[in-house]
Amino acid sequence: MSARSIVYKGSWPGKWSDLISRFCARHDLQLETAEKLEEVHAIVNRAFPSCLVLEGARNTEEAYALCSELKKDPFTAVVPIVVLVLADQTDLISKWLEAGADEVVSETQPEREQDLRLELVVRRASRDVSVHPTTRLPGTVQIERNIGYRLGKNEEFAVCYADLDNFKEFNDRYGYNHGDHVILLLSRILRDVVRGLASDGFVGHIGGDDFIFIVNLKYLEACCDEIIYLFDELIPYQYTTEDRRAGYFLGKDRRGSIRRVPLMTLSIGVVTNQIQPFTHTAQVSELAAEMKTYTKSLPGSVYAVDRRRPFKEEVEQP
Repeated sequence: MSARSIVYKGSWPGKWSDLISRFCARHDLQLETAEKLEEVHAIVNRAFPSCLVLEGARNTEEAYALCSELKKDPFTAVVPIVVLVLADQTDLISKWLEAGADEVVSETQPEREQDLRLELVVRRASRDVSVHPTTRLPGTVQIERNIGYRLGKNEEFAVCYADLDNFKEFNDRYGYNHGDHVILLLSRILRDVVRGLASDGFVGHIGGDDFIFIVNLKYLEACCDEIIYLFDELIPYQYTTEDRRAGYFLGKDRRGSIRRVPLMTLSIGVVTNQIQPFTHTAQVSELAAEMKTYTKSLPGSVYAVDRRRPFKEEVEQP
């Protein structure tokens, strides 16, 4: 499925078919329809569509539940949702907005206004939601927002900075296409583990082989252990049989010297607000970057949690 797409759940063909098909044709968007809730979840979770369009007249309560569920999930909340309502349903517009809909298009609106409302949703999504083209994970803007949200809730949480070791050398030997596959593999591991073990966890992609995942403190150990286990199990199969059996290949380092390049490992630097309170998002990202750098100095796939206490200057007594 193309990243530039619209997912439609409703009667097809039906009352809204002309509007949706015309809009997709004009904006070069692929249209994908879904009849069941399982289909919607499958589509939204495997790609980042430009928006999800729900027909509000059919199975209204089911559509309410679907809208609320998608917006409560940090992995799918970034997908814009547009609801189509009939003339006698305009009194329910506020309820749709409360459920999390990003826009409501009514039968009472002129055709041009309907089209513009759809266009504005797609445009806002492109402008406000930055996702990585390979992984379709949220970028730095959403990462900062998630950290800020958790700071506002005063919860104990962990920010985990994951980075691949020896990725550049792998990329140089196997090519960017294989490199992108490794990036995608890591993104899937992070997303599946965090989603399965941390109910309100978040995974973002800074860029390249740098990822951030954020979890409640009680899920930290389980998530990191499982991520490292799966990574170490799967990453050897990204190499040729010869390199995998040897456990290394001969490659050039950043200085151009030939050396043995071991198989990739995963380093996860972790900072929490359990010992050191966070006051702003910039402080969190700076500390996480420090821990990532430290963790990369350790052998193998590993995670390390910052246990440092905040430094307090001693004040001389008069």
